Order: sequence, then C-alpha cells, then structure tokens
Amino acid sequence: MRETEHRNNMKIAIDARMIQMSGIGTYIKTLMGHGIYAVALGDDKDILKYDESVQVINYDEKIYGAGEQLHFPFKELKKSGVSLLHVPHYNVPVFYRGRLAVTVHDLTHLVLPQFLPNKLAYLYARFLIGYAVHKAEVVFTVSENSKKDILRFYRVPEEKIAVVYNAVDARFIHRQREDVEYLIDKYKLPRDKRVIMYVGNLKPHKNLPKLLEAYSAMKDRENTCLVLVGKAFDSEDLTPEIKKLGIEDSVVKTGIIVDNELVDFYNLADLFVFPSLYEGFGIPPLEAMACGTPVACSDNSSLPEVVGDAAYMFNPYDVNQIKEAMEKVLGNSSLAEKLIERGYRRAAMFTPEKIVETTKAVFEKIKG
Repeated sequence: MRETEHRNNMKIAIDARMIQMSGIGTYIKTLMGHGIYAVALGDDKDILKYDESVQVINYDEKIYGAGEQLHFPFKELKKSGVSLLHVPHYNVPVFYRGRLAVTVHDLTHLVLPQFLPNKLAYLYARFLIGYAVHKAEVVFTVSENSKKDILRFYRVPEEKIAVVYNAVDARFIHRQREDVEYLIDKYKLPRDKRVIMYVGNLKPHKNLPKLLEAYSAMKDRENTCLVLVGKAFDSEDLTPEIKKLGIEDSVVKTGIIVDNELVDFYNLADLFVFPSLYEGFGIPPLEAMACGTPVACSDNSSLPEVVGDAAYMFNPYDVNQIKEAMEKVLGNSSLAEKLIERGYRRAAMFTPEKIVETTKAVFEKIKG
C-alpha cells in the first residue's frame, strides 16, 4: 500500500504557504511527503516539489494580511472532504468551523514584549495566539519550554499540547576542510584567523549588539574573525555599532548565501556562537553540532533543553560571560574536542524521522 493512502481515512490538510521560508518552512518540508497530508494550501509549484501526492488548493494570500481571513478557501476544503486542517503557525482562519490543529513555535512576542513596537502589537499577538490555542483541538509545540510558556499565558488543558521536537536536516554533516575553504576567497575572509560564526537575523531578541560588544572585548580578537551569516546582514543596520566598537576589520557580513553554503560555513567555523535571549527551539546550535563545530550558546528558554551538555553555556545578558565563553572554547582544545564529540551525539537525537513519527502518532490519537 502506498504511503499516500492516508491512514484511518482522516483526511488532513496543511496550510503550506510558508514552505519556502526559513524556520517554519523547514518544519513544513520535513512533514510533507510522508502520507500525513492529503491536501495542501499554497502554491502548487512550491508544494509539489516536496510532496507529489497531495491535492493542492492554490491559495497565495499574504501571511497576516486581512486577505488570508477574507479569502480563505472554505468551500474548496469542504469539497475536498478534509477532516482536519493543520496550520503550522498561529495565524489560523478565524471563520473556519472545521477541526483544527495548530503549531505554536514560540511565544517571543509575549515573553519579550519590550521588543514590540507598541502595546497594541502585544495585544494583537496575545489575541491571535490565544485564539489559535483555544480553537485547536491539538496544539503542537517544539519544546517543553514552549509548552510551559503556552500554559503560563493561556488556560488550556495541558493534555491538548503535544511537544514534537524540531529536526536537524540530513544535509548538515561534517565536511573536510579543503572542501569548504572556497568560502575564504568568495567572502574575503582572512586566511590565517580562526572563525567565530553566527547565523540568524537581526531581530532584537537575537541579541547581536551584546555579541558584538563581547567580541570587541576578547583578549585574542586580532587572531579571530566574526562571520555573520545570512541575508539579514545585507543591511547596514549593524554598521554604526561595528564602527563604534572599532571591529570593522574583524567582522564579515555575508549577506545572502547559496543554500548549501550554510553547511560549509558551519564546517569552516572554529566556534559557533548563539546569544539569543529567547528561542522556542533553536535549531542552529544543533546544525553546527551535526557539522562537528563546537558551540557556545545562551542558557535560557528552550536552549538548555535542546543542547543538553553539548554546548558551553552563558548568560546572554552578561557581555563578560559571552566574551569568556568564546575565549574558553577557542583557547582550550580539549574542551572544544569534548563539545564536538558530545555535539555529534546530541544532534543525532533530533531526526526528521522522529518528527514525522511523532506527528503521525498525535494525529492517530485524535482521529475520530
């Protein structure tokens, strides 16, 4: 029997509009192609690359826009015989009356409201997430810490929340140094310096100003290079801070990179640092571990749960602790080797197979 003959005749649809985005898009891609979903909402050109078996309902309304509520394809879902709709974010269709599952990846807006533009933005986020978790019959989330946060902000039955950890994609593997050194020339990195790497965006909770300040104070900074990887670093937002700290000769911003280059950057790095103030899960430290790179990261939110004893941890609000963490891992080869060994084992615990199996088990439990 083909896997696409969906189990128990419960026909599940997924809102897959975000499939090409990072983060939630990776989550959607991981789940598709395993017979979980019979129907997907979004762009057929994007979706069918990952799951040729699904029926695609073309639906391209902008995320968070009024159009996604006003023009939601209610009739098309009903005509397709869908039993349950899985929305992989909290932007659920408010007028949908069918069975619903939702994934809440994090509660950043509620835990760190100081980074929102105003009180109205906080109230709107609190309403949307609250509406989603109350309306859904199952709420997926990606860590026990995120589950705790949901229960902290909303009165929902604990048993309706299912923790399904994110997965490390199989492409994140160790590669030989000679296979990744092309990045040095392509991105004009200094050949004789050790590479400290960060990947992510410029959102305030990512804590980049503290990282830059800590890096500027490192004792052996002149023998290192801080590489900020990602399209967010195409902007000049950090340039004044970098110049103010006098580290413009030691910081490289890659801007947009080719997809496979992320794996190679992890392999090129001597240290991966992740100073986030809050994460619902936090996949980059695990990706770095899978590539054999030692990790230093924050000791808050979900991160201790995710990295276990495989990272050197620090208080991300303390610049001195961030600085010392980078110095200790780079300056102690036995510590770095220990972290690398533990990191391989830790990353191997979070597989795509597990997220698929666990998600299927949850849907099996709520069939009816």
